[in-house]
Amino acid sequence: MALDPLVAALVLLAALMHATWNAVVKSDTDRQTSMALVMLAGVGMGLVLLPFTNDPFGAGMGREAWGWLACSVLIHCGYYTCLLKAYRHGDLSQVYPIARGMGPLAVALLSGFVFGEALSSREMLGAAVISLGIASLAFGPYRGTPEQRRHSLLYAVLTGCTIAGYLVFDGRGVRAAGDPMAYIAWLNIVEGPWVAVFAFATRGTEFLSAAKRGWKRGLAGGAIATLGYGIAMWAFTKGGAAHVASLRETSVIFAAVIGAVLLGEGFGPRRIIAALAVGAGLVLMNWRG
Repeated sequence: MALDPLVAALVLLAALMHATWNAVVKSDTDRQTSMALVMLAGVGMGLVLLPFTNDPFGAGMGREAWGWLACSVLIHCGYYTCLLKAYRHGDLSQVYPIARGMGPLAVALLSGFVFGEALSSREMLGAAVISLGIASLAFGPYRGTPEQRRHSLLYAVLTGCTIAGYLVFDGRGVRAAGDPMAYIAWLNIVEGPWVAVFAFATRGTEFLSAAKRGWKRGLAGGAIATLGYGIAMWAFTKGGAAHVASLRETSVIFAAVIGAVLLGEGFGPRRIIAALAVGAGLVLMNWRG
């Protein structure tokens, strides 16, 4: 099901937000603290949002929605762990495309089974072109050692697997919840503390000192991350899951630009071609003819 132009525009905004908060974490020297603050900001925003939902106590979401939410929280913890390890070894403009490129194709392949949304051959081709275009951004000169490259590739692929998983879980959960805002709020509240809890358990006062120094940066990134993912989850209730997932992963184009302009990671003809491939895939998926 092709997306309404307004929904598509908001998903593109969410994609930009996603690339932005990833750049915030990648560019920080203490990425664990930065990630913890991003997640804690999500808890705060979820608590602020709850009173304005139709189901502030989550009682109306039902067992099915809570089950999907619990699965999402578990796989999100794996996602944050693998993402931090990937960024330890690789550049934003190489790790990010590999991780994000797996999501659109995985959701497209699972759409019929999981969401009951059978895609046409044209739409499947579009999802494949998008994923290939995204993943191609990751190939090129690498500034680290061969061992670092292997580690960055491994953790980027593992991150991609967790992304495909939480897109499926949250896509089902937000639809089952009845009130998308309530699901989004509770997801942020439940998943938010764990990176900070782990950081404090392993680093103690060192983590608290780092959080005190970088709280403004981390919380700003968290506000962007929470709003961006909230938009994406809302979009799952307004259009086809594969279409939303594919459009959201255009965040890699924004990430490539941010990596080149702000982080000095380089940009060239290869990435322009990859961007054109992503654009062509999106046209194939959302063509209304």
